[in-house]
Amino acid sequence: QVQLVESGGGLVQPGGSLRLSCAASGFILDNYAIGWFRQAPGKEREGVSCIMSVDDTTYHTDSVKGRFTISRDNAKNTVYLQMNNLKPEDTGVYYCVAPGCPFAITELAEPTWGQGTLVTVSS
Repeated sequence: QVQLVESGGGLVQPGGSLRLSCAASGFILDNYAIGWFRQAPGKEREGVSCIMSVDDTTYHTDSVKGRFTISRDNAKNTVYLQMNNLKPEDTGVYYCVAPGCPFAITELAEPTWGQGTLVTVSS
């Protein structure tokens, strides 16, 4: 019943943009800190961007600062990740997670993960 579903991934050229969506069912997403993580081939999953539940403070890994924006649409029970100026190193499967902010909370509790959406940045 508690579920997160990502969408919006695909193939994009370097310098392009994508907007990922994380839609929640079974709970009110606004009450949770939400994180976006990604996993590139052969690499460990890493936190990308996240948004806190109380004050909507946002955090980003250094490699995406200035390029990625995380936001909420409470009416749609959805969190978005706007990704601009994409680079090949951004390639990976992107997951949303609740609770997922700060990033380390995913190591201290058993969160709810989405199924992932693949982002491929390539010419």
